[in-house]
Amino acid sequence: MANGFNVTGIDSLNDYYNPEIKKVNIAKVLKNKNFTFIHADINCVAEFDKWNDFDYIFHLAAQPGVRNSWGNSFEIYVRNNISLTQKLLESLKYSKKLKKFFFASSSSVYGEITSEKVSEMDSVRPHSPYGVTKLAAENLCELYRKNFNVPTVSLRFFTVYGPRQRPDMAFSRLIKSAIMGDLFTVYGDGNQLRDYTFVSDIVEGVIKVTLKENIYGIYNIAGGFVISINEVISLVQKVTGKKLNLEYNASEKGDVFRTGADTEKIMNDLNFSAAVNIVEGITHQYNYIIRNTNE
Repeated sequence: MANGFNVTGIDSLNDYYNPEIKKVNIAKVLKNKNFTFIHADINCVAEFDKWNDFDYIFHLAAQPGVRNSWGNSFEIYVRNNISLTQKLLESLKYSKKLKKFFFASSSSVYGEITSEKVSEMDSVRPHSPYGVTKLAAENLCELYRKNFNVPTVSLRFFTVYGPRQRPDMAFSRLIKSAIMGDLFTVYGDGNQLRDYTFVSDIVEGVIKVTLKENIYGIYNIAGGFVISINEVISLVQKVTGKKLNLEYNASEKGDVFRTGADTEKIMNDLNFSAAVNIVEGITHQYNYIIRNTNE
């Protein structure tokens, strides 16, 4: 919208977490005259004619969460991550107007890694059912690109955090635990490593990779700050000025020990690198939560 585009957003506002939080998150953008919101399950509108009116499609819809993707819940992940993606791609395979179809993939496709960083050419062996569904959707994008020339590009997001983060994710829970003095449960010994990426860097990368001509395929996008959960806890305590009440439990099934992205490809092709460091990012998220304590 800042670039003069008219934007249509579609979301079911499901109850994976409190829908009221989602409504707060979109309240400001609803006032923008260039934005139209459709409250719907994309599975039910995947074949409607309007898809072929769009120049760009940003497919960020998914059933999230590694730990919740086991057991009977897997059926939901298949429906919302794999089948939905196939429906969208199928409806667009003869589009004459579409310039780019962007898909939000995940570092979860790599699974357990044995090196410090992984590139787009490294093996993908998901360690959770969630990762399996994201890889399947990513593969569908590649198949429709190669067989039907659907102009797809996928970004593998590495541990995104920042304002408006889902309330079940670690940074949200850590900061709120620090503010409220609640118990925070660490799964594992806290030495597991993550490559953290601030949300504004994700947004910038998505826009760049989508609007750039002749850029297709798969890219890593990451903040470049590979640190342990214990180090994040220390930073949250420093930023908030509060000591966390911690409890350590066994690791959860599907969690990997380490993530780390080789981002040379996106740097070479798009001259893109993350701009927000981890301390700045945590501070931004803390300030946002303080300003919006009713969320």
